[in-house]
Amino acid sequence: MTQDGVIVGLDIGTTMVKVVVAQNNGGRFNVIATGSAAGAGLKRGVIVDINKTADAIKQAISQASAKANVAIEEVVVGLPANQVSIQRVSGLVSIENQNKQITGQDVVNVTTQALNSLSLAEETPVEFLPSQFIVDGFDGIKDPTDMIGVRLEVQGLVYLAPNKVVDGIKTAVKKAGLSIAAMDLAPMALAPSFLSDAEQNFGAILIDLAGGQSTASVIHDHKVKYMTVDYEGGQSVTKDISTVLSISTDEAEAVKVKYGSADPKQASAEQIFYVDAVGLSEKKPVDERYLSEIMEARFDQIFDRLGQQLDSVGADDLPGGYIITGGSAATPGLLAKAQEHFGENVQVARPNQIGLRHPSFARALAFASFEAFQSDLQKLIKAVLMGKQSYQAPVAEPYHQPDKNDRVIQAQEDDDDFYTDEEEAKDGLFKRMKTSLTSLFAETNDED
Repeated sequence: MTQDGVIVGLDIGTTMVKVVVAQNNGGRFNVIATGSAAGAGLKRGVIVDINKTADAIKQAISQASAKANVAIEEVVVGLPANQVSIQRVSGLVSIENQNKQITGQDVVNVTTQALNSLSLAEETPVEFLPSQFIVDGFDGIKDPTDMIGVRLEVQGLVYLAPNKVVDGIKTAVKKAGLSIAAMDLAPMALAPSFLSDAEQNFGAILIDLAGGQSTASVIHDHKVKYMTVDYEGGQSVTKDISTVLSISTDEAEAVKVKYGSADPKQASAEQIFYVDAVGLSEKKPVDERYLSEIMEARFDQIFDRLGQQLDSVGADDLPGGYIITGGSAATPGLLAKAQEHFGENVQVARPNQIGLRHPSFARALAFASFEAFQSDLQKLIKAVLMGKQSYQAPVAEPYHQPDKNDRVIQAQEDDDDFYTDEEEAKDGLFKRMKTSLTSLFAETNDED
């Protein structure tokens, strides 16, 4: 943030880099500029070409900076859900100041203690969500600041991302001449931007259809409880069109946007367009329904695989239903196609900012908004995670697979190993899910 109230969200996607410049004055959050650039140099969530990624970031930032007339030096950058794991941690410290009033430094100390309990080898803590603080045995406390006590405990969930993902993003952003104000896990930032408070509380599935991959996240009790990644997205649809019609990738993308639909029932065989097919001297006629059938096949595959992963953990039927965002969410017929797979309780979410309605900017907007509305407590915790407070990562030890009672969720693209903890059952609530994944809807009260 190089100007009072200005926050810049940076989304480094597989196919595109998106930037949103926003201003937050007294709680009034407004988008003032956007920027984008193609060619992000990622593969499966990992930056494989640092120079290409840095150049794309520079282009998108330059574009947004010129529109906003603001010099951009610092960004809030997002992290993909790829191979992110979730682990329970706890910490305990004594209150050392004379009047025994709990301060922000005590929160930093107990957060540091909790994070230092981790055995890290190839992972970095990127988010920490306290489930509760405990002051002198009194539990259920959301924010202990200014309370009086002699002992402070914290219990919560820490989200761990692969070092190769985190380090690649840090290096690319630095090479682009920028500093990082914060790093936010994409599903965690998207949830408050596109789900209602009730949906986040009672449970909903957030599906992010991006260019290079698609992510489904289970949101419950205002926490991300599960994530699964499918390495196909809008780019795969474009490649299918290119292959089947024998046209260039650029032309395939153009016809997808102009004539495409995810639902053949909404397309007409009478509507004809023409393409420059390889090996033909004349333009090739194609009808919109045929194009839609090509697209439908890929979307069916994506939704089938995501649905299977969600079903395997018993998280396929939450009260809040399915909320879909991301660039491919703008595809005509996408809502109807998703409803075929997931039922009627599906909605497509788009940014609602003036001048910014396209879902491809959802993540960049969410990163800026998530940072803008962080509480003081969350800012303290984030500062610890970013190394701006006293937390220091422990020396890496040989990797040790956590005990099943410690590892809550392993969020990988093909993950079927889902560890659970004991649940304090809520009678009548999600009975079917309780049999397959009891910990999904429970706080970790067994740590007391």
